[in-house]
Amino acid sequence: MLVDVQIVNAFIDGATGGNPAGVVVDANILTAAQKLKVAKQVGLSETAFVSESDSATIKLEFFTPTRQIAHCGHATIATFSLLRRLGVVSEGRLSKETIDGNRDILVDGDMAFMEQRAPKYTHVAPTSELGDRVVVSIGLTQERLRSGVDPYVVNTGNSFLIVPLPDERAVTELRPDLGLVESLSDELDLIGCYVFSTTTKVQGRHAGARMFAPRFGIPEEAGTGMAAGPLACFLHDYLGVKDREVLIEQGWLMKPPSPSVIKVTLELADGQIASLMAGGSARTVSSMQVEV
Repeated sequence: MLVDVQIVNAFIDGATGGNPAGVVVDANILTAAQKLKVAKQVGLSETAFVSESDSATIKLEFFTPTRQIAHCGHATIATFSLLRRLGVVSEGRLSKETIDGNRDILVDGDMAFMEQRAPKYTHVAPTSELGDRVVVSIGLTQERLRSGVDPYVVNTGNSFLIVPLPDERAVTELRPDLGLVESLSDELDLIGCYVFSTTTKVQGRHAGARMFAPRFGIPEEAGTGMAAGPLACFLHDYLGVKDREVLIEQGWLMKPPSPSVIKVTLELADGQIASLMAGGSARTVSSMQVEV
């Protein structure tokens, strides 16, 4: 059986860049094993599979080349942007059914946004045994961390290790040991490590980041909506960023660069983050067929 796959770049920064995802718009008859086989052949960090849902606009499942995951930001944005272009969904409030429950989706013009939950934080003391291993895993020393701001594991649906660095140079010069990052990710049940500084390429944005997720077969990813959400919360709660709309750059510092920008809108209740919507724009770049 041949399966049609659309390749859609999500979180494009302007007209280019972004993070490519595979999208299968009709996956009703595919088994989990077949979906994994498709994702392996597509070879991107994630491929999304759309099927019918009794409880949401669509059912949406995500597979990396090695396993299924509960959520994927850029593949969600890619999917709803594609479905809007095809006329399958309309603008406005929609929803997706996932293996971790339903989430709200907003389609607004050429942008799509997905709901994430209130953040949960786990402190990582830099001078602890775990903190030492974090520093070594990303190829740094304690002195290269941002002074006065510790790493945290942050979860708004998936867990990411958020590591603040003092400037763009420190982020650019990272040489992570992906084997150690993978071991830490297994130990802490992380999607990956999200390293950032508040230096950005475009004035007015809030942070520039890199993301490493070798546990899921992703050495480095160009745009990660499920990580940008936790980082936006971290910026609000620990670095004093009070803007309700937070812009995160990613992919600029990759080799080769693939510039991405993720917009996160924080929903507050009594001064606390109650939920958030993370999203951006997407563009279909190609298509392919794979056999299962």
